[in-house]
Amino acid sequence: MSRPKVISRQTAGYTSLITFAVLFLAWVSGFSSRLFAVIRFESIIHEFDPWFNYRATAYMVQHGFYKFLNWFDERAWYPLGRIVGGTVYPGLMITSGSIHWLLHLLHIPIHIRDICVFLAPIFSGLTAISTYLLTKELWSAGAGLFAASFIAIVPGYISRSVAGSYDNEGIAIFALQFTYFLWVKSVKTGSVFWSSMAALSYFYMVSAWGGYVFIINLIPLHVFVLLIMGRYSPRLFTSYTTFYILGLLLSMQIPFVGFQPIRTSEHMAASGVFVLLIAVAVLRHMQTVLTKQEFRRVFIIGGLSAAGLVFVAVVLLTVTGIVAPWSGRFYSLWDTGYAKIHIPIIASVSEHQPTTWFSFFFDLHILVCTFPVGLWYCIKRINDELVFVVLYAISAVYFAGVMVRLMLTLTPVVCILSGVAFSE
Repeated sequence: MSRPKVISRQTAGYTSLITFAVLFLAWVSGFSSRLFAVIRFESIIHEFDPWFNYRATAYMVQHGFYKFLNWFDERAWYPLGRIVGGTVYPGLMITSGSIHWLLHLLHIPIHIRDICVFLAPIFSGLTAISTYLLTKELWSAGAGLFAASFIAIVPGYISRSVAGSYDNEGIAIFALQFTYFLWVKSVKTGSVFWSSMAALSYFYMVSAWGGYVFIINLIPLHVFVLLIMGRYSPRLFTSYTTFYILGLLLSMQIPFVGFQPIRTSEHMAASGVFVLLIAVAVLRHMQTVLTKQEFRRVFIIGGLSAAGLVFVAVVLLTVTGIVAPWSGRFYSLWDTGYAKIHIPIIASVSEHQPTTWFSFFFDLHILVCTFPVGLWYCIKRINDELVFVVLYAISAVYFAGVMVRLMLTLTPVVCILSGVAFSE
């Protein structure tokens, strides 16, 4: 009787060993493939923005976080100067400073420059692990190992996370993937704990990169589509309301973000879905109390009046200037000719140009072919969490086609769906 238990325990042990080995090799290969510039030349920061980020980090390490927040840098944007603490996403500096503090606490004397140089390659390993966790929640552990291996070496991610390129994207993709993993986990369980963890991870993403707007629009879109599909559940209500409230309060603690989450059009979709979800929950409760005829009457009158009120409120708030309209960079995502006509400085940046067809192959290679296969498998076996990855894929493909810089947000979901395809 004990023999099957022994065999299953051995199988579980082998599975854990293989999983650990593959993730470790993914981390090592991802780290090694990003060291080309350091091996060929030297350990040095390169490009303009990374140099500014390094200078800001060195100032924070030397003078402390409070002085960094109030630092007026007279050398930046000379002769105007710049209030650095209120005009940067401080997550990158805090991450490097925390690692520096911890290493010195353990009496490991490493210069802050070396931490800055190797931060992005180290985080590429963490991105591989977070991609594994997300793909495992969405599909299976085997698909997760494929996805982790792909994202460790895919050129579309390597190009923004090489050693010496000390920029926000180096840590932001890890924060993006980890937030999505926690969100999927919270939707599956309906747990306040996992929703709170997703909000904390979102807070880290807000502190790291302006691309957090992609998260705070994709998650509400996921909830909205689930409501349209008739997939409302108490789990969805608990996970989104907890995430939205905590995420809103935490994101407003970043000085550069401030009151933008309640005063800009980019964040209004999240608020609208929050109100809609509460309305649906109230109607679901009333459905159990009222008769069918009474409920139909209340639903029609209440739905029309609520939709009218929300529309009028948004229009009035925008007209009066309380809610700011979409920024030029976001307008250019929907109208590709907008920036050329109205804001030439945005159009002049090469990263903001539409993506050429061969860029997809250079950045994604063979994954371009397997990505639609994984998407098809997800659509065939659709459920609450797979709706999320389908929406993620469709929106990321569109935005990557409009702006070459957003290939970075497409790359992780391509690796996830290619992992699904290869595992099947």
